[in-house]
Amino acid sequence: MASITNLSSPITPLNSSPVLPPPITTSLYLGFPSKLALSSSRLSLRSTAPLAASLLVRCSQNGGNGSAVKRTTLHDLYEKQGQSPWYDNLCRPVTDLIPLIESGVRGVTSNPAIFQKAISTSNAYNDQFRELVKGGKDIESAYWELVVKDIQDACRLFEPIYDETDGGDGYVSVEVSPRLADDTQGTVDAAKWLHKVVDRPNVYIKIPATAACVPSVRDVISLGISVNVTLIFSLSRYEAVIDAYVDGLEASGLDDLSRVTSVASFFVSRVDTLVDKMLEKIGTPEALDLRGKAANAQAALAFQLYQKKFSGPRWEALAKKGAKKQRLLWASTSVKNPAYPDTLYVAPLVGPDTVSTMPDQALQAFIDHGTVGRTIDANVSEAEGIYNALEKLGIDWGYVGSQLELEGVDSFKKSFDSLLDSLQEKANSLKLVNL
Repeated sequence: MASITNLSSPITPLNSSPVLPPPITTSLYLGFPSKLALSSSRLSLRSTAPLAASLLVRCSQNGGNGSAVKRTTLHDLYEKQGQSPWYDNLCRPVTDLIPLIESGVRGVTSNPAIFQKAISTSNAYNDQFRELVKGGKDIESAYWELVVKDIQDACRLFEPIYDETDGGDGYVSVEVSPRLADDTQGTVDAAKWLHKVVDRPNVYIKIPATAACVPSVRDVISLGISVNVTLIFSLSRYEAVIDAYVDGLEASGLDDLSRVTSVASFFVSRVDTLVDKMLEKIGTPEALDLRGKAANAQAALAFQLYQKKFSGPRWEALAKKGAKKQRLLWASTSVKNPAYPDTLYVAPLVGPDTVSTMPDQALQAFIDHGTVGRTIDANVSEAEGIYNALEKLGIDWGYVGSQLELEGVDSFKKSFDSLLDSLQEKANSLKLVNL
């Protein structure tokens, strides 16, 4: 089976643009023939029901005259608070993203688990996969061709946002193979390969923030390739990621750094999932009272670290060359505990120069009843108090970060391997049909 670092026949970048329906010009939906449907409980790209007048999106009103305009809380999030709302999902047809873009979504993130679900549960990939198999592609090479096509098509949809913001927004992220999480040079080679074959200015190559791959981030940034650094679970690893980005910019030798950008994906809800279990094991009233508070407290401190690191003479020297700050991206924003508010990992983390990537449920919840206001540094002293109180109770933040990183990498590896197995089964069935 080929690996991403030694594919015998590289993917030919697709140059043709997808056929898109006409843009929406009057409201979020006025008869637009989309397959997108919204309900109070979820947002689905799979439903064939069109958007209707009962759409549960609280659109703003234009001048108080009662006429709906294409505004949601997502627009307010960006325009009033400087936070970019992204969508944490991708599947075919990518044109289903158009209503989301109209509702204020400004970028897309993907990962091996997302593609595993998209490809294994949809027939939309069958025709391309059949042709790839007939053409002699091995399974992993075929997988990457499927992925690259989706990423390219999504990048085209978001390029207007990328252009309007001079490269500040409108990105689509694609992750290197999770099998490379402990391979520094392999990750660099994979990032270079993906960047070349996707061939879009607004693609982010996702690299995990493992100990082995933090140096990869530096090297890839130094090559002028923009990066989404993912699976960050602790403040110490986050600081290392910032340093890798700054080191990479300095090592690039570029006079114009404006097109080399990055986001640091700081994971949120998974932190509470683990810490809550540890607190329940401790079992004291003080411990139980801290459930559901660890993740946002650490995130607030991460924002403080962001502000500190992207200031001072060293950063100012890079900024003079056009360098952009590596934005914090809040990932894992879906609520895992049904007892918690469904916007728990979105509403308290609103702040300038940040990104919040939301899967279906979190996105719909925030559109439906989210409030917009700067919250990320509204009470830093409280966040520090929670962080320190957890330490005093015996919560080892270093252990939390390491354990969640292991679980995250393992989860993506399993999704990747599972998808390759299912594609192999599909290829075998296609061969049998052709006999």
